[in-house]
Amino acid sequence: MNITVTCRHMETSAALRDHATSRIEESLGEFPRVEDVHVILDVQRKINHVAEVVVKARNHVHAEATETTSDMYASIDAAVDKVHRQLRKFRDKAQDHKHIVGLGETEAGVK
Repeated sequence: MNITVTCRHMETSAALRDHATSRIEESLGEFPRVEDVHVILDVQRKINHVAEVVVKARNHVHAEATETTSDMYASIDAAVDKVHRQLRKFRDKAQDHKHIVGLGETEAGVK
């Protein structure tokens, strides 16, 4: 998984880069199809800290999330959580759901 961290309107710090990469690795590590993750960190008017996470995976899977808070670390955490939910939802939809024998039915379908 390739992780790219880009900063806009601010100086890059090793602590922010390390936090973003470690948070992504622990959260998105369960999705083996993820190929590229791009994290964009931005400061607007010195108050709003915006974190945007864009994920590209195999089979044309694309997920992205943006979060704005007053703390950059909280923005990163929230955006990664949003992307994690999107990927989990996509994975659950794509899974093969087999028929489960309900109450009152037998495996042959006859009572």
